[in-house]
Amino acid sequence: MIAPIVSLQAPKDVSIDEIEAELQSLWQTQGSDEDAAAVTRAATFSLIVYEPDDTQQLLASLGFYTGPIDGIAGPRIKAAIKAAQKTFDMEVTGKSDEALLDRLHQEFIQAKEKDRLTPENKTAAINYTPDSEGATADAIAASNPCRIITLCPILGEDTGVKAQVSAYCPINKQSKNTLVCCEYITLSGTAQALDRIGGIIAALAIADLPKFVWWKATPTPEHPLFQRLVSSSDTVIFDSSSFIEPETDLKSLAELLKQDTALADLNWRRLAPWQELAAAAFDPPERRSAIYEVDQVTIDYEQGNQAQALMFLGWLASRLKWTPVEYKFEGGDYDIRKVKFTDEKKRSIEAELAGIPTADWGEIPGDLVSLRLNSTNQDADCCTVLCSSTSGCMRMEAGGGAQSCYIEQVTPIFDQKSEDLLSQQLQRWGREMLYEESMAITAKILKLAE
Repeated sequence: MIAPIVSLQAPKDVSIDEIEAELQSLWQTQGSDEDAAAVTRAATFSLIVYEPDDTQQLLASLGFYTGPIDGIAGPRIKAAIKAAQKTFDMEVTGKSDEALLDRLHQEFIQAKEKDRLTPENKTAAINYTPDSEGATADAIAASNPCRIITLCPILGEDTGVKAQVSAYCPINKQSKNTLVCCEYITLSGTAQALDRIGGIIAALAIADLPKFVWWKATPTPEHPLFQRLVSSSDTVIFDSSSFIEPETDLKSLAELLKQDTALADLNWRRLAPWQELAAAAFDPPERRSAIYEVDQVTIDYEQGNQAQALMFLGWLASRLKWTPVEYKFEGGDYDIRKVKFTDEKKRSIEAELAGIPTADWGEIPGDLVSLRLNSTNQDADCCTVLCSSTSGCMRMEAGGGAQSCYIEQVTPIFDQKSEDLLSQQLQRWGREMLYEESMAITAKILKLAE
């Protein structure tokens, strides 16, 4: 539960060159009020959040747009806007405005109610809600008072950059008379306009403190603003559950890792229970050697985003020193993907990834449903089934040999929402070798599909 929030300064429009002076004035005013609760200006870290508006996500949800969610008004998004405007009998301008955004919201609500969205469209739909009400920022500030700089690229006319400043303080039950507050700076404008003030944005981060970038969009290594923010940050944070084209975007992350960029993926954190149970299944002494007999892997995930399945397979292969040699997309009702590996003994290992169609909308697109580790060696005691639901277990058990399988139900982490995982991620920074080693194998798998 998020702590109650006290408004120290409601959002106030200021010019860009007045931001620091306005915040400084605010704290000086607070310090002069003897009757007010003691207020501390927090200095833990700076978090820059890049958050595109609804337009691209809604166009993707409704099937008009299939490109990256990046807040950039390129040719593909202009074509999508024109297609939507034509479909809705609106003036065809190729430019986003409030009238189009309102219509997209209406159409999305109807499509959702009538279940007309494909699994891929649902991935975009689940993730189209920007933090316009500040809920995510408040969740972070409640446990990590800091400076949050939110960049809001818009797809409308380039009229420069608008700036707002505000300050809020979570109330701590143990110290109601002492408020440790968070500063908010919001900058909105087109991606091009934000890029023009890229140097100012980097300078707004508090000097000599950790700097994080939460890129709530498709990774865009060629984007000048992205490059500038990456070069001046300690860690760049993504959530691959929101990727519309997971295979392409995971490869982009892997390329960034090769360039010594410190990355974190919130979706990687959601795999922790699966990794821990998979390791625990082979922890008993009598089963430790059996893990090296595994040569059949089946992973089921909720259809629409295969990022978790690919990262888990990359993790497993990196631990067992498997080298990917073939990757095939077979499609069908389950979007079957098959991967072949060889190990150090030249054994062949086969893995199958299956996207399971689900009627219910999960909070996280592409969550793992179940996995099965088995061997063609009938004498090997390595059959292991992990699943997040009874139905998932039943599907895996139907593969045969269930009587001799180790079966365990995974308890999903309860705080797997992005804001909760982000709050945890902000407690650490720098490189994470296990993630990087796993992503290196995932990238090799995906490269085989080229």
